[in-house]
Amino acid sequence: MTVIVRDLRPEAPGDTEGFARVRRLALPYILFTADSVRHNALHTHPDARYRPLVAEEDGEVTGTAQVLLAYDSDEPGQGLLNVYVRPDRTGRGAGGLLLRTAEEHLASIGATKVYSWVLDEPGNRAFAERHGYRAGRSAHFLRRDLAGAALPPLPPAPPGVELRAAAEFADDPRPLFELDAETLLDEPGEISYESRGYEDWLARVWHHPLLDRELSMAACADGRPVAFSLAYTDGDGRYSSAMTGTARAHRGRGLAKLAKLHSLHRARAAGVTEAFTGNDAGNDPMIAINQWLGYRIRATEVHYVRELS
Repeated sequence: MTVIVRDLRPEAPGDTEGFARVRRLALPYILFTADSVRHNALHTHPDARYRPLVAEEDGEVTGTAQVLLAYDSDEPGQGLLNVYVRPDRTGRGAGGLLLRTAEEHLASIGATKVYSWVLDEPGNRAFAERHGYRAGRSAHFLRRDLAGAALPPLPPAPPGVELRAAAEFADDPRPLFELDAETLLDEPGEISYESRGYEDWLARVWHHPLLDRELSMAACADGRPVAFSLAYTDGDGRYSSAMTGTARAHRGRGLAKLAKLHSLHRARAAGVTEAFTGNDAGNDPMIAINQWLGYRIRATEVHYVRELS
């Protein structure tokens, strides 16, 4: 059987559905749908030079790669590459061919190093190290069964704080953007990110098809969001925390925890059955919050890097 690698065709349902199917089978802790795959392909910032790839065998998508530059980092030349192959189709050449095609593309557009998230499993780590990647920091995927054990009860909001759904900002979401931009600066990781402006945020976050504005919650003081928890849903009973954070001047009051708890209560009432989130392995405060909320670690991934010659 011959494996080929080619560009994803965002207008082709077979490609977008196949891409989402591979990602769900290989990495079930992150939400992907055909609509989100299409949206990412068409609306990722042009400076990212985003190139989604698929591996195909006998007309069927068996592997995927997300390939782009870290356009929202202040350090040039950083490439991002994530390769996933359907678990029942590994060992047939798709992963290696996707990796080689992606690295060649990144080198051609100016990348000098490549970062890749790799599941902390022996076969995956051996594949990365065999191709010259070295391990960096790690992160955890956490899951909570929303159909089972009850959530902690909702406490009253602190004086002067009001909980509002993101949908209430539909006429002017800029306050949410400003809060997101501030919290992005403190996101732990080997790559430092910063906002690339309101229009990019609208395309990347606010208009993303997975964003559930009714379940995304903000804690507001004096009418402005000071903590928030953005929620993705896939229409299939699955929920994922897209970002949770607090403005620096309001930290230490439990407001992000409160926003996320309100979001989970709304998700449960809406019929969502399982929730996912992710944390840098060194982010002990957020891990503690998520474990208090009932999340449990299900898997770990390692951030690998390779210098491109």
